[in-house]
Amino acid sequence: MHPTRRWIFLLAGLAAVLTAGCGRKEVTSLQRKQAASLVSEADFALNLRDNPRAEALLTQAVAACPDTPEYWLKLGSVRRRLDNRAGAKAAYEELLDLAKANYQRDAKNPQPLLQQVYALALLGRMDDARAVLEKAKKNHPDDRNIRAFVEDRQLDRLPDDPGFKEMAL
Repeated sequence: MHPTRRWIFLLAGLAAVLTAGCGRKEVTSLQRKQAASLVSEADFALNLRDNPRAEALLTQAVAACPDTPEYWLKLGSVRRRLDNRAGAKAAYEELLDLAKANYQRDAKNPQPLLQQVYALALLGRMDDARAVLEKAKKNHPDDRNIRAFVEDRQLDRLPDDPGFKEMAL
């Protein structure tokens, strides 16, 4: 074999080995159970108004189980209560990215589109939220949740909701 070809094969093999670990790893059932336990403990801390403890527990939960949108939403809202706007923004952006990826993976399920709408609204990007809602309405005209969201004008009412105001940036 020619030495140049040998180097090409060697570099190609090395590149394959080095990039094999890239990307998100599959979350194990043990990690899911640990994350659920951490979130449960965080909910208890929130009931006691111990926001710093809840934030630390939710940070551990999203590290263990980064593919659960609800955990990112809770983390963002706790960070917002702690007046950590940058941290809340980062969590809401993770929620948005995850919802986009989930919809790309399963375009028949409209739930990730509604999660995108909510995340965009939390980030203060209402025009983008409206555009995603229009896409949801167009792609899923028979979905009850989307139809109710549109007909009840929930997106327009969100900024007036006190709970939303507390969480939004």
